[in-house]
Amino acid sequence: MVDRSAPEFRSALELYDRASLLELGALADAARWKLHPENVVTYIIDRNINYTNVCVADCKFCAFYRRPKHDEGYVLSFEQIGRKIDELRALGGVQILIQGGHNPYIPFQWYLDLMRYIKRHHPIHIHGFSPSEIDFFAGRFGMTLEEVIRELVAAGLDSVPGGGGEILVQEVRDRVAKKKAGADRWLEVMETAHRLGLKTSVTMMYGLGETTADRIEHLFRVHQVQARTGGFTAFICWPLQPEHTELAHLPKTDAVTYLRTQAIARIVLDNVPNIQASWVTMGPKIGQVALRFGANDFGSLMMEENVVSAAGTTWRMTLPEMQRLIADGGYVPRQRRQDYSVIDEAA
Repeated sequence: MVDRSAPEFRSALELYDRASLLELGALADAARWKLHPENVVTYIIDRNINYTNVCVADCKFCAFYRRPKHDEGYVLSFEQIGRKIDELRALGGVQILIQGGHNPYIPFQWYLDLMRYIKRHHPIHIHGFSPSEIDFFAGRFGMTLEEVIRELVAAGLDSVPGGGGEILVQEVRDRVAKKKAGADRWLEVMETAHRLGLKTSVTMMYGLGETTADRIEHLFRVHQVQARTGGFTAFICWPLQPEHTELAHLPKTDAVTYLRTQAIARIVLDNVPNIQASWVTMGPKIGQVALRFGANDFGSLMMEENVVSAAGTTWRMTLPEMQRLIADGGYVPRQRRQDYSVIDEAA
């Protein structure tokens, strides 16, 4: 648990609430250079494959899902997923991010067979199944978290994405995603994955009507888990995209809030090695500015993205554009793998 009366919490909250934007940026940039003294910004070429949009979680912030039996519901075939992987590899892609809705009609064996199919016919790094999906599998199939993760790993899972983190404060989750894994359970999935040898990313989606103290608590909870496991490779934050969702009445947060939030994350999460800019939601230019607010990674070229775009955000970028934005920001662009190891030579 997080003690909101603790001096370090109060200090972080005061900094987030009261420091000027440039002061926060300077502190975050200094923290970034301390961890990454090399003048490099990394990026990855991957594809976000949403294997199904059928979901029973009913999250108020999601415009992507369809209820069971909806005419627009789908489940991709193995062959469709394989073709998407082949298209990705033709562009130099090195991993797939595979996630989907909480679909009550898919048996657990399907997921295992899918990963074996991918590894056999379209070998690539599988960054898959968010903590909320893994929790759903455990409940749906009467398994422990450890049993689910062990079976997924045996079938080919390589790492776990940080999707479904939202705000790791239960009161907030009860209001917007009551049927999905709670804050404690989400973190339990991550700790279990780390204990079983998997690396994971971790995220925060803000703008759900939470307080700034809730955001700081989220960061402190991530810090606590990382202190125990060291399993988080990177942190990514982005704002709610409220269009076409049940939260459309909430105001969209601005670029200043995004930069402040990423900056305080870099300052608080001194034990998480990488911070990823979120150009997909904020646009390429703010993504570039974010490199001076704590980010050392430009994220994914994002050959395919469906969830954020369903809510109306449609930023796209080519590889030369991404490399130019990084270089124009004063950094050397380098392609990486999921574990942040560099796979190309500097130009």
